[in-house]
Amino acid sequence: MNPGVGTVYRWELTKLRYQKRTYLGLGAAAIVPIIFVVAIHFRHNQRGGDFAFASYLTRSGLAVPLVIILFGAVWMFPLITALVAGDIFASEDHNGTLKTIFTRSLERGQIFAGKALAAATYAIAAILLDGTVAVIAGSMQSGFNSLQSLSGTIVSAPKALELVYVSLLVYLIPIGTVVCIGLLLSSITRNSAAAVVGTLMISLLFQLIGILPGLGGTVPYLLSTQFNAWQGLLRTPIDWAPIVRAAWVCAMYGIPSLAAAYLVFLRRDVAGG
Repeated sequence: MNPGVGTVYRWELTKLRYQKRTYLGLGAAAIVPIIFVVAIHFRHNQRGGDFAFASYLTRSGLAVPLVIILFGAVWMFPLITALVAGDIFASEDHNGTLKTIFTRSLERGQIFAGKALAAATYAIAAILLDGTVAVIAGSMQSGFNSLQSLSGTIVSAPKALELVYVSLLVYLIPIGTVVCIGLLLSSITRNSAAAVVGTLMISLLFQLIGILPGLGGTVPYLLSTQFNAWQGLLRTPIDWAPIVRAAWVCAMYGIPSLAAAYLVFLRRDVAGG
């Protein structure tokens, strides 16, 4: 049986198991919620802040994952995602192994697809791990209690838990775009550090554009705005408009980035080493 995309995918997942940056990203995804919950436990001001679900942090542990993904979009999750997406092609150049991979009985398209799927799998694992740890730690601190939606209605704990995980799935839409940008920079720069930092800088650039005066009209179409699409699920009735917009706006950024990364990879010249 000839090797294919599945073979590359499994091999890439195996390689990720032995890379420090994999555990650095997953470790951060797991530790941040714990640190956040400890901070909630020891803080003196119990009134909360002026952000979504702030007043419920001490009433329901199910508010914790929502607050973390609210603020994690600024730099934490883009960085965690970029650690692998920005490295997965560039590391082959750095280690001089790309030529060896190309000599195997695999097409370049199959290699690209397997690596891209591995990067996406890591990103999905990081987000779900963060959300799960946040739910467990938050529930231990504030209880597995009902949650108030953004519309002011009370949602039962089981339903709120369902909404948390559906929100995480919606959150993966812009995360997928970050993966595509990371893959593109990894292919172009051939340097892991440059690709990881570049991916984070692009994410922060979208944040900056959103707060510049005179550019308010661009906000609905910025990648950074799509990280808030999940909030539509926490309204009564559910507001699907931001989720639909996130799907096509993220596709507008992600598909060209992925296609460009694919073309660069296909045309990669490794004859010189």
